[in-house]
Amino acid sequence: MFLQIHFLTSHHASLLNRDDAGLAKRISFGGAPRLRVSSQCQKKHWRDALMQRLGDLPFGVRSRLVFRKVAEEAMRAGVPENRAISLADALGNAVMKLAEGRKGKNASVFQDPEKLELAQPILLGWPEVRYLARIVQEAHEAHPADEAQAKKAVQERVKKLEKKNVQALVREAGLGAPACGVEGALFGRFITSDILARVDAPVHVAHAFTVHELDTEMDYFTVVDDLLEERDETGAAHVNETELGAGIFYGYVAVDVPLLVSNLTGCRREEWRKNADEPAVRAALEELVRVIAQVSPGAKLGATAPYAWAECVLLEAGEAQPRSLANAFLQPVPLRSGRDPMQEAVDRLAAQIRRLQQMYGDTGEKRWVATDRDWPAELGERLPLGEAVGKALDRVLGSGA
Repeated sequence: MFLQIHFLTSHHASLLNRDDAGLAKRISFGGAPRLRVSSQCQKKHWRDALMQRLGDLPFGVRSRLVFRKVAEEAMRAGVPENRAISLADALGNAVMKLAEGRKGKNASVFQDPEKLELAQPILLGWPEVRYLARIVQEAHEAHPADEAQAKKAVQERVKKLEKKNVQALVREAGLGAPACGVEGALFGRFITSDILARVDAPVHVAHAFTVHELDTEMDYFTVVDDLLEERDETGAAHVNETELGAGIFYGYVAVDVPLLVSNLTGCRREEWRKNADEPAVRAALEELVRVIAQVSPGAKLGATAPYAWAECVLLEAGEAQPRSLANAFLQPVPLRSGRDPMQEAVDRLAAQIRRLQQMYGDTGEKRWVATDRDWPAELGERLPLGEAVGKALDRVLGSGA
């Protein structure tokens, strides 16, 4: 079962996502250059918003300093600071060497052992952080006067994790689900070994792009020195330029609902129906659709206020293989035709659905659309966003026809 989310959002003059040269990201599609917003950029802003909206669910920490957080949790449980850092160092080395297949190698995994700083950031859910902190705490309590024995106890515990990964043990310990945090449950976690359990991403995000050809300009700006003005000195204290663009962006997200339920609740994927009515599942999906529609990426916040809500959100629910509607815009939408370009973009979505139906027949998707533009009734019911989301979730979670 899949939930597909298509959205059209019009952004005014802004710099939503920039490349290594500071210019707006772009892509050629259908032989025409377009403005682009990367999936990574979109997910970062959506994750930040979800943390505010789903505060009752456990999230995680993505950092090179994640084992520092393990040490801090152990300190809160009463482990002295120096001992907590020492044991977290032993724990981090044991865990990461297993994760990276570095058994028997003596070099520390930490670039800075005092700060417990890894070379690369990793994602741990707060339940996992608390579980690892418990290992540190219990080793300290078992050997309060013998640091060498405490470190050995930590290493022995980690060896046992090879057979049963941290996620499974967190669930058994009742420290909260999802063990990997909501962002891991939604957007995945890439780990090469079983100890920290790779988490496949059920939320698949495409790069957004403008439905029309790229149209940008360089914004020349200056900064005036207030104190020099008092001395009647003219001229700018700083001169620079930045690229700005505007446009209607098409975005696409596909959600593998059984995998999402499995990640959020800890059940087996094939048993997802038994857990589909968990409140966390519906809450996560509801808020995911809302942040997709209402949370904007963007650099230069103070200079461009790049905030916009989607003006068309199309939801599709069904069992068939997901498919983007990006080819609706293979031929760029003309901006100077005299027509409303947003209505033209909405019409293109409808036309692309009809073309696919003509080629493949009815593949069973149910559709709901939230927009104030015209939409053909035979291709889906037009509703306010909240009602459209409710009906789509009833369908994918099994409580709707």
